[in-house]
Amino acid sequence: MASNLPMSPQLEQIHGEIRDHFRALANGFQRLDKIRDTTRQSKQLEELTEKMRECKRLVKEFDRELKDEEARNSSEVNKQLNDEKQSMIKELNSYVALRKTYMSTLGNKKVELFDMGAGVSGEPTAEENVQVASTMSNQQLVDAGMQRMDETDQAIERSKQVVEQTIEVGTQTAANLKGQTDQMGRVVNHLDTIQFSIKKASQLVKEIGRQVATDKCIMMFLFLIVCGVIAIIIVKIVNPNNKDIRDIPGLAPPAQTRKLLYLRNQD
Repeated sequence: MASNLPMSPQLEQIHGEIRDHFRALANGFQRLDKIRDTTRQSKQLEELTEKMRECKRLVKEFDRELKDEEARNSSEVNKQLNDEKQSMIKELNSYVALRKTYMSTLGNKKVELFDMGAGVSGEPTAEENVQVASTMSNQQLVDAGMQRMDETDQAIERSKQVVEQTIEVGTQTAANLKGQTDQMGRVVNHLDTIQFSIKKASQLVKEIGRQVATDKCIMMFLFLIVCGVIAIIIVKIVNPNNKDIRDIPGLAPPAQTRKLLYLRNQD
């Protein structure tokens, strides 16, 4: 079935490597049945464990490639490839269970907790978590499990506290940001008011300037008229016989003219 599946070259290569590892695991467990020496069996189990780790890595890589190509494949092809992936996971889990059976039979003091299946779907998981422990009784195992559960509960409580603190900090930050936003709005309004006042003041200054310029022109014109009148008066006083300059209305005639008028009045 697997050989007839439509696969890209990358998927086909990964699938072939996984199948090679499965064949090596099958042959390794068959040889393990023929080994009688405990040391050699432990060594053979270590080699098989390493192959299972590599096989798990390849299954994860196969799942990532499958997700990358999911948009380019039809729904039927994606279903067949996902079924093949699940089949490989089940086969890998069967080898893991077989390995645990041999480890239990051998009574090896190094018990590796090799979690297969979880995280194979491509979700972000930790790498293989290996725990080395001495042979423990059932009560010791229960105590260790209870201790691990207590530690997990404490970690959950710490996580809850962190979440509550984060929410509180977020609320305070939101309130501070709202206050700063309101303050910025008031500042903008003040700036608009100042800008409007500056425009009005500028217009007023221009109007005053125009009025001052007009007043200056008028004052200058009056000043020129006064200067002209004064100049005429001075010329008349200095040169009273000058006929080119008319008498200014209201200005007294020259002294000789006044004297002739006086004599005529006596006659």
